[in-house]
Amino acid sequence: MSLEQFVADLDAFADEAVRALSGATDQAAVESARVAYLGAKAGRLKDLQKGMGAVDKGDKPAAGKKLNEVKAAVEAALDAAQTRLASSSTGPRDDGFDVTLPGVPLRLGRLHPITQTIERMKEIMGRLGFSAVEGPEIEDDWHNFEALNIPLSHPARDPLDNFYLQQQEGREARGEGREARDEGRASASSSPSPLAPNPSLLLRSQTSTVQIRVMENTPPPVRIISLGRVYRPDTADATHYPMFHQIEGLLIDRGVTMADLKSTLRMFCQSFFGAGSRETGEDLHIRFRPSFFPFTEPSVEVDMNWQDGWMEMGGAGMVDPNVLKAVGYDPEEVTGFAFGLGVERICMRQHNIRDIRDLYTNDVRFLGQF
Repeated sequence: MSLEQFVADLDAFADEAVRALSGATDQAAVESARVAYLGAKAGRLKDLQKGMGAVDKGDKPAAGKKLNEVKAAVEAALDAAQTRLASSSTGPRDDGFDVTLPGVPLRLGRLHPITQTIERMKEIMGRLGFSAVEGPEIEDDWHNFEALNIPLSHPARDPLDNFYLQQQEGREARGEGREARDEGRASASSSPSPLAPNPSLLLRSQTSTVQIRVMENTPPPVRIISLGRVYRPDTADATHYPMFHQIEGLLIDRGVTMADLKSTLRMFCQSFFGAGSRETGEDLHIRFRPSFFPFTEPSVEVDMNWQDGWMEMGGAGMVDPNVLKAVGYDPEEVTGFAFGLGVERICMRQHNIRDIRDLYTNDVRFLGQF
């Protein structure tokens, strides 16, 4: 066989194979063309390669070069066809799918039930004329105890009942360089306490500290609420947790009485829970029990009916004159009331949660109910 005839047969083979692969419309057609033209056993290129034996010896190098070129061209056409069909399979398909149908909605996150409760409290107290304020969670002795009429010897300062923070030596006892209000207080503060370290900083045990900070910088009248985390080393059980949230309310003005305190708390609870609501099927009952707090006089405990019994919600009372004096107010000119309620307990009452620890386990199955 002459070299010219061998080359002509290879060109005809290449044209036919490239047209077949270029016109293939699916993977099955591509595979069929591959077997027919490049198959190792019965492919046509294999037959053409056998024809090199009939080519003159001197023309074999040129014939082999042409054979390799044709093989490379057909293999390139095969790769192009496979790539083309692979890319088209990921594009739009005509499989009867209706693209106008709405998609599956994404599952969005939601506010924690405690956060929901806090926002609801702010909204209700805002309608009652109270402004929300915030303060630091790390407090000094003055704002957490002394200004609230809690003396150095009071059991509330016991390290077993507070989270005291270790302090660098040389730091002043009041944490912010506060000068003593008078020589008598400075003398009393300098004496060591058998119960609390001195000097000291601590995680605040109540949000009443925010009230002191506001009164120190705001002349009366004052009408505020403070909400935030507080810390006490309580043993965790169904109704106690070492970190929890409080809402503290404060009203300072002329002529404020205990009747104003009771009315405000009743209006708040009735607005939050609803009296005789259809959802609960029960009437809301609140009671006040005489109590004692260093910063209020007289003082009461606030209870709410829950689970066929009474749950303690917090404490309240008329602001003690010593507290008013500590912030520079004249107790002969103004009076006021203060109250502090546990946010978690109100949240538990609202959603019928029986264990406060459920609010902090971060179980998505539980939190997804709210």
